[in-house]
Amino acid sequence: MTYKNFTVDVDADGIALVTWDMPDRSMNVFEASVMDEIGRIIETVASDDSIKGAVVTSGKETFSGGADLAMLQGLLGAFHEMRASDETAAMQRMFDESRRMSQLWRRLETSGKPWVAAINGTAMGGAFELALACHHRVASENDKTRLALPEVKVGIFPGAGGTQRVPRMVPTADALQFLLKGSELKVGQAKAMKLIDEVVSADRLIETARAWIRDGGKGVQPWDKDGFRLPGGQVYSPAGFQTFPPANAIYRRETYDNYPAARAIMSCVYEGLMLPLDQALTVESRYFAHVLQTKEAASMIRSLFVSMQELNKGARRPADVPPSKIRKVGILGAGFMGAGIAYVTARAGIEVVLIDRDVESAERGKAYSDTLVSKAVSRGRSTPEAKEALLSRIQTSADYADLEGCDLVIEAVFEDKSIKADVTQKTEAVIGKTAVFGTNTSTLPISDLAKASARPANFIGIHFFSPVDKMMLVEIIMGRKTGDEALALALDYCRAIRKTPIVVNDSRGFYTSRVVGTYIREGHLMLMEGVPAAMIENVGRMAGMPVGPLSLNDEVAVDLAWKILQATKQDLGEKGVDPRQEELLEEMVVKRGRLGRKNGKGFYDYPDKGKKHLWPDLAELQPEHLDPDSVDVEEIKHRLLVIQALETARCFAEGVLTDVREADVGSILGFGYAPFSGGTLSYIDNMGVAAFVELCNRLARRHGPRFRPNKLLREVAANGETFYGRFPPGGAARNKAA
Repeated sequence: MTYKNFTVDVDADGIALVTWDMPDRSMNVFEASVMDEIGRIIETVASDDSIKGAVVTSGKETFSGGADLAMLQGLLGAFHEMRASDETAAMQRMFDESRRMSQLWRRLETSGKPWVAAINGTAMGGAFELALACHHRVASENDKTRLALPEVKVGIFPGAGGTQRVPRMVPTADALQFLLKGSELKVGQAKAMKLIDEVVSADRLIETARAWIRDGGKGVQPWDKDGFRLPGGQVYSPAGFQTFPPANAIYRRETYDNYPAARAIMSCVYEGLMLPLDQALTVESRYFAHVLQTKEAASMIRSLFVSMQELNKGARRPADVPPSKIRKVGILGAGFMGAGIAYVTARAGIEVVLIDRDVESAERGKAYSDTLVSKAVSRGRSTPEAKEALLSRIQTSADYADLEGCDLVIEAVFEDKSIKADVTQKTEAVIGKTAVFGTNTSTLPISDLAKASARPANFIGIHFFSPVDKMMLVEIIMGRKTGDEALALALDYCRAIRKTPIVVNDSRGFYTSRVVGTYIREGHLMLMEGVPAAMIENVGRMAGMPVGPLSLNDEVAVDLAWKILQATKQDLGEKGVDPRQEELLEEMVVKRGRLGRKNGKGFYDYPDKGKKHLWPDLAELQPEHLDPDSVDVEEIKHRLLVIQALETARCFAEGVLTDVREADVGSILGFGYAPFSGGTLSYIDNMGVAAFVELCNRLARRHGPRFRPNKLLREVAANGETFYGRFPPGGAARNKAA
């Protein structure tokens, strides 16, 4: 029998080698045709007496990336369509289709024949669940291999047996941690946890797997044998009582119960461990079908998988511009941001010229790369040879002439127009006519900065986030005269350094800085209203933000907020700023010198030893003090999330944003907007635009005109539309500045 995605070869010992190698794909993924074929292969192995067992492996460098989540999106679409006419049939189909992989893997492990997973590279999600269903697991030695069940990160959970097999293989506490974090394991870690059985060299992988079957390996799992004991003990036992109550408390502390998938993992493990595996798998499947129908799952799959993949692959790249190969990048300014940009660029194999006012300053910037890569070597994530190669790609200099031959130059100097104008002109005097100049600014309008350029078509904003080596997002800003060639090269650069780009048009603060500024401002205003600082911070996290607004302000610098406020006031007048926020920031920065984390004192104190804590005298700055019991926690949550979503809608109406995908992906990756919501525009759509508009009106009546919904929001609400419905992804994207 021939297959499209697999080859099956049976050797003289009757051992079938099942090799997964999808045509026209760089990585194996589960889709409908793969599921059909592997189902037939399992039945063939089970029914053919001449086959003694099977080894499943990959014909590619990696084993598999898991399921194609677009397949789940299609299942959800069909469910909602069918539900309108026959809800019972729709629910049954959802349950049956969503558990198909679970049933396949159960059929494999109960087929009566031994199966061995020969894992020759990264195995994610359903692929690792396939390996867990096999009776033996062998992995090849490879530092790059990662084994994981990461589904919780996109709003779902391992629904093909992962929540049942893992806690039957490792202690329950370890299983819960692995499942709830979606942690990636190296092969050595997985072997230590007993999730894989052997680690061998790549040239011995297949033979080792075959040998296990030849030497009498049985096709029966431990949990299908009489007398099986759970490695973490029974749920209702002293060990169980030491596991589940604290696990539940940690889950609540970390998620604030915002993530249905995480809650379902807890329930699946708890309930499943009290049942035989077949019944436990049914419980898991019911939870999986339920979670798949939630708004959180649909939104997270869309934003954090589908949309992010599309943006990473160049969804916003001008199609008529040929791809560019970036060989050399110049970076102006070797401070924290410039040094970080140099590191990620050199890590991508691109030559770097790092320029500062003197070579000593540039060398200090290069030392940052040395520190990061040395840490990677010490943790086994890199090698001394790779370290030397990376550092050799960074040339330090104080001479602009060394920028000759650069395809791209990125300035990361102080947020000062005159300084940026000076470095722009010095750079353009030496670089080629087709080279692109990128400015890493978070607030200064690109079109204004481009006035210093003799070639504004090649001038573009490239806004990185701190710390550059960890933050996934890059905000590409189009000036009024920026050309498609500059945009294409900037996007090619983002792809080379493996960052997710969003493309926005020019405005004060662009998109990310503008929106996150509203979150910080709302925290300031709550403080001046008398809301306890600790309540502001804790409710910010309860709402789904990674940190409270005061903590975030400390990270980005309190004096920066003061400078932005003063610049806004200068440009827009007194009405452009809130006097309460100005009073607070003046007290903090000008009178008390509390600049944030950078000088060890802001809204928090940062002792040399111990954890940061709220500044004890912060209450002295509050004109009044509200009784915490009188503060409406839900309203605080709404204020913190709604103000950001509302500002996003304004950005969309003004043409700063032109693609719904970029609004949502940018809000999550750029400033941590409640990931369970799917992003700022998904938050509005999921609430219902009409309901969101009404909520804005209520908040405006209580807290002022900053909450008034704009014309676009009112229009979309009146028409009964959604943002994703009215502005389908990519359908109205514009590259030019409005």
